[in-house]
Order: sequence, then structure tokens, then C-alpha cells
Amino acid sequence: MLVRLVTTAALIVVSAAAGAQEYPVKSIRFIAPNLPAGPTDILARLIGQKLSESLGQPVVIENRAGAGGNIGTEIASKMPPDGYTLVTGNNATFGANVSLYKKLSFDPIKDFAPIVLMATQPNILVVHPSLPVKNVKELIAFAKSRPGQLNYANSGTGANAHLAAELFKSMTGTSIEAIAYKSAAPALVDLMAGQTHMMFATSLSVMQHIQSGKLRALGVTTARRVSAVKDLPTIAEAGVPGFEATTWHGVLTTAGTPQAIVNKLNAEINRALQMPDVREKLAGLGAEIVGGTPKEFADHIAREIPKWAKVVKIANVQIE
Repeated sequence: MLVRLVTTAALIVVSAAAGAQEYPVKSIRFIAPNLPAGPTDILARLIGQKLSESLGQPVVIENRAGAGGNIGTEIASKMPPDGYTLVTGNNATFGANVSLYKKLSFDPIKDFAPIVLMATQPNILVVHPSLPVKNVKELIAFAKSRPGQLNYANSGTGANAHLAAELFKSMTGTSIEAIAYKSAAPALVDLMAGQTHMMFATSLSVMQHIQSGKLRALGVTTARRVSAVKDLPTIAEAGVPGFEATTWHGVLTTAGTPQAIVNKLNAEINRALQMPDVREKLAGLGAEIVGGTPKEFADHIAREIPKWAKVVKIANVQIE
């Protein structure tokens, strides 16, 4: 009986290894749970094209937007664990949404197998030039001397820029009021008009306004300085140690997918991220390439969920 069990187990291992070597034998579905033309969609299409070329099978991009990315992510969570459904994940769907939404129809930890963290996009803390502050420490001091008198433009309830501002408040002990907008565009218009005082915004959306002098940049939200604004300090080094609130993008598949397939996809995406045309495209988006192992990405997600849960609780934010 023991010999039979050992033989059966060996056959299963050999069969799984053979399946991974053959993978893929058909087209791969790549779900981008956001609208077309945004960073998530652009990354999915860029990496999907490279995967199609290297794996020899079509990679079909499918936009399934809605509910802050939850709709497309839920669809991916229910697919067979065979590596033929991929999904892009970010700091919302695999971070803050667990706490923001009362009912989430998927478990970001149990239902998915992380493949690779592709890139991060920095947010930049910007203020209207009329505000008499030149750096983060001066802003903190100014805000503490006027509790409740400063405000920040909020580009959407639960959005990264909103939660970044709430994290900043909680870590600095400042009282700064939120002014809510439906998106970043009208928020930036009012900020540049002096109707609001400050805002956390993506580098892509504010670079031209910083360069024109319409906005003053105080710091980036990444853990390290970014090449697009290499002279701009991180908020952590400028006065708020440990502060980090980046927009990040990764690729995942359904939990239970053979590790050999996950590793194969990880290797191919890491290779694609180093290609000159991919690096150039991501640089144009103000993104920083990350890459790495599936475990490193899994560890990143595990850190993000409790981090944003604390911020959501402090800010008392919830979405039905």
C-alpha cells in the first residue's frame, strides 16, 4: 500500500511538471478591472503583448471596470486555477478595498496567487504657491498652528490620493479638512485657482503644473526618490519617517495555480519589464519598475491590507 501511495504521488508531481512545461496551449485571458486608457489598462496591454510574444499564445485583454476594481477582480477569483486567467491588482483591490467596502466578494489573500509586482507610481504632495511653506516640515508646522483652517482636495472617496492625505494627517497629528471631488481633474482646477490649499496627486497629472509654477511640489510619496523628479525628497525623508503611499500595479492569477506556472509567468514578466520599450513607456507614465518574486509580491500585499485598514478606520471612510 505504501509503495502504491508513493508511486501515485510521484506520478502526480511528474504530471504537474509536464503540464507546466506545456503551458500555455491556448489563449490567456488578462482582466484589467478598470476603464481603458488608465495606467492599469496600459500596463495590462503592454505586458500582455510581451507575454503573447514570448509564450506563443494570444493574451486577450478584457476591461471589467466597476466598484473600484472589485467587479473584474471578483471574476478572476472564480476562474479555474490553471494560469489561463490573469488579473491586474493594485493598492485599491488588494489593499484598501478590504476595509473600504462592507461586503467584498473575494478574499485578496486566499483567492489569488501573486505573480509579480510590476511597478509603482508616485503621488506628489503639491500646494498652491500662495501657501507660505517651502517644504514638508514647514507645512506641518503651518497646519498645526491653524488646526482645521487648511484643506486638501480629495480626488475621490477611498482613492489613493484621499487615503494618502488621511495617512499624512494621522502620522503628523495635523487637522486638515477634506474637500471632495468626483475626480482628479476638477480637484486640480480648484487647487490651481487657490480654492483649496493642497493635494496628493499622481506625478503624471501634476508634473506640467509643477514645471509651470502653478503648483509647488513638497515631496513624493514613495519610499525612495524617483527619477522623474530626482531632486524632490520623499515625504519620509522630508519630515514624516515611514510615510509611503504609492499607487502600485501587479499581476495575479487564481489561487491553486501550479507553482511552476506561476514561476514561469513571473520569469516572463520580469524579462518584459527590462525591455527598453517597456521601460520607456513606464517612464512616460511616471512609473518606477519593481519586479521580483511571487513571494515578495505576496508579502507586499500582506503589508498593504492592515496599513490601509488603519487609515480607513481613522478617517471613518466606508463605501456601500
